Amino acid sequence: MNHDLTESLQARVSAAIAAGAPLEIRGSGSKRGLGRTPSGEPLEMAGHAGIVNYQPKELVVTVRCGTTLETLEATLAEQGQLLPFEPPRLGPDATIGGAIACGLSGPARPYAGAARDLVLGVRILNGRGQVLRFGGEVMKNVAGYDLSRLMTGAYGTLGLLLEVSLKVMPLPAAQRTLVQEQSPSEAIRLMNAWAGAPLPITATCHDGARLYIRLAGAEAAIAQAAKTIGGETLADQDNFWRAQIREQGHDFFTGEPPLWRLSLPSTAAHLDLPGNQLLEWGGAQRWYRGEAAMPTIRAVATMAGGHATLFRGGDRDGEVFQPLTPPLMAIHRNLKQAFDPPGLLNPGRLFAEL
Repeated sequence: MNHDLTESLQARVSAAIAAGAPLEIRGSGSKRGLGRTPSGEPLEMAGHAGIVNYQPKELVVTVRCGTTLETLEATLAEQGQLLPFEPPRLGPDATIGGAIACGLSGPARPYAGAARDLVLGVRILNGRGQVLRFGGEVMKNVAGYDLSRLMTGAYGTLGLLLEVSLKVMPLPAAQRTLVQEQSPSEAIRLMNAWAGAPLPITATCHDGARLYIRLAGAEAAIAQAAKTIGGETLADQDNFWRAQIREQGHDFFTGEPPLWRLSLPSTAAHLDLPGNQLLEWGGAQRWYRGEAAMPTIRAVATMAGGHATLFRGGDRDGEVFQPLTPPLMAIHRNLKQAFDPPGLLNPGRLFAEL
């Protein structure tokens, strides 16, 4: 355990409490453009790095949150393992702490689990200056509220992530990506039909014209599934899923219009919005770029049974996340009061009043 750096961070938080000075928790800065505009004096976490405990046979790793994703994934790959939720980096030197704090998951999310599903435990420094530990390093370790997963997607508003314990998985024996020309509506229908069948699908994506389906597992199982699904084999599948989709290098993600992320039921019809859409997660995640106004986008998402987040660009001082109902906002407010009574940790990063 990196006692010296933990004590230094604890001292910084205690000083901030005494001075009433807000803090902006910062790793590499790769996720700084997500959420509302950060404020406060920077509190650097990048130096709080290193793997604390790794048990390949137990499929568990505990790592300090300033550790880069590149370092962590390389260490896992040496043992033939990976992070199942495929966290996007979205910038150089991205840290595991940033990925967990923002709750980011990549193409495998519907099939292997979201970031929060793979978090077994965390060690945090809260807004009271206390170091707390929740969860542990085994799957069944929680009696009562699972507060470790509560930190996933909290954007640092409840505490500084010091360490996180994660479930890891073996690398698949083989992978193949199939490509078909399909309309968005037909792609949604097919993805939902395949979801109810015993097929080794680990990622899906429709870019507006083509449907991509990634299969993983034993070669025989992949070959059989490919006969059922059909389509051409994509040559450079690793580049497609990592660089173009996971890291948003696809042409869809370039340009001036703001980027919206819509979370919807996978069976929701193709959205009637002007502009371009890209579908992931079997239809449950829809990316949108166009000139539609914020109220229109949110109304369309709500009518479809989901919600919309201004993921990148646009007005970062406004309501980036879908506004909460009063009961839900009351829960968020109570949690903030419990973990960060002075309101000093990443204030306003999620919602203006938090």
